[in-house]
Amino acid sequence: MDAAEYCRQIETYLCRKNEGHLVRIVGPVFEQVTGWAEQGVPLAVAFRGIDQYCERYYAKGPRRRPVRVEFCEADILTLFDDWRRAVGVTGASEPAEDVAERADPKRDSLPAHLDRAIARLTAARSAASPALGAELETAVRELDGLRAAAKQARGDARQGLLERLQQLDASLLAAARTGLDAARLSSLRSAAEAEIAPFAARMPADARARAIEAAFERLLRDAMNLPILSRHEL
Repeated sequence: MDAAEYCRQIETYLCRKNEGHLVRIVGPVFEQVTGWAEQGVPLAVAFRGIDQYCERYYAKGPRRRPVRVEFCEADILTLFDDWRRAVGVTGASEPAEDVAERADPKRDSLPAHLDRAIARLTAARSAASPALGAELETAVRELDGLRAAAKQARGDARQGLLERLQQLDASLLAAARTGLDAARLSSLRSAAEAEIAPFAARMPADARARAIEAAFERLLRDAMNLPILSRHEL
């Protein structure tokens, strides 16, 4: 996708978020947005950044003016860093460790993480397939039981809890895969390959395959509204 089409896609998405009010991407803003395209920011990541900014903006009260895309840049670039760490890719001249160093140094609270996961899994059940719905129900019950222990878990007990979260994560992703038809899975795989394409030429074959799989899993989570349970930084 060329830079002009990338800007048109962002413009169209922002128009929908602004309830039909079109804010043109021209001049310095066009250069700003084309810079995102040159860095390899996937459209899906840019859209989530716009969503994130708009959620905060709308939460402050009645909207007084349309959201401009330049206001969303901090959210978009932060999410892009998160995406690169998740799929294991970097910019043209940026080593992976430099990307990791920009992560928030504050560790998330494990009980708070479990609370958010339970809320999101509960919300996901309404649209889930039978197989995934059963896994969601099992996960919610188990996370609810783990929540009290998480407050005091230390050492081996905490490590065991984190390992169990990894197992639950894998089970949910496996159930999500079985709940989608071949055409939808193929579409998600193609989207994952498109996300990695700007970086693919600089990556060894095995690293590229891992990055595509990680991008695919992220898109699968988004499609099924699944949280990430296995948080290694907790």
